[in-house]
Amino acid sequence: MLGWIWIMIPHRFEKFLEDLVFLVETGEIPMSRIDDAVERILRVKFISGVFEHPFSDPSLLDVVGCKEHRLLAREAVRKSLVLLKNGKKQNFLPLAKNAKRILVAGTHADNIGYQCGGWTIAWHGDSGKITLGTSILEAIQESVSVETEVVYEECPTEAIIESGEFSYAIVAVGEVPYAEGLGDRTGLSIPFNGSDLITRVASKVPTLVVVVSGRPLVIEPQVLEKIDALVAAWLPGSEGMGITDCLFGDHDFVGTLPVSWFRSSDQLPINVGDANYDPLFPFGYGLKMFRSDEGLA
Repeated sequence: MLGWIWIMIPHRFEKFLEDLVFLVETGEIPMSRIDDAVERILRVKFISGVFEHPFSDPSLLDVVGCKEHRLLAREAVRKSLVLLKNGKKQNFLPLAKNAKRILVAGTHADNIGYQCGGWTIAWHGDSGKITLGTSILEAIQESVSVETEVVYEECPTEAIIESGEFSYAIVAVGEVPYAEGLGDRTGLSIPFNGSDLITRVASKVPTLVVVVSGRPLVIEPQVLEKIDALVAAWLPGSEGMGITDCLFGDHDFVGTLPVSWFRSSDQLPINVGDANYDPLFPFGYGLKMFRSDEGLA
């Protein structure tokens, strides 16, 4: 029965089983605990019909990723977005679709792999066009007017920014894909010098920042002050159009923070009810575009 226990030690499972048997035989782990784990796993397998039909139906393979699936994924993306800042004195979003010229920048603007994160195609995910989908850049190009010029520079120079005469900029930054312990790091600043890029663009052009990550990242006060709007997109996966659905006002933002967004990693762990609870954005926070009493949604 031990073989039914979920063990994520693929390279040393023999040693694990040896130690587990020893702990059971010495009474350190009661047999009732083993039976409990096995019972719950077997129950799910029986209910799901795995024993009667151990293999998936290959005839359904062509259905995976069909139009209906992608529309549902797109809906999930726009409903999970959280609008954290919208304007300085007046609303910055929704963005104008008929702007003359806009700048799109950032490491995550045109990278499906980064949008998907870990556990996608590979264990830790990957970078680039790893699967079918629409990047944030492609979604922007699809959403704006045909007369709008979209200039894409992953890391634009000050010369490009200053000479571009852009109506506004969209900067997409975030983390590289990871899974499990490889995502651990002591500091949670925006990778690839993301804060520097944001500051460079926002100092010259009205700027919306889209953060692509599996967790909150540090947004320095001076960066937050400079930018005009901020959206947490989490890991939107393959359907970038779900992001532009909200950015350009076809749908309102409805998402709220499922965690407290800390000011710095020194505050971690941070939870509602802590004696010195002072997050950058509190648990449950989320703005909407189309109402006057913006605040907690």
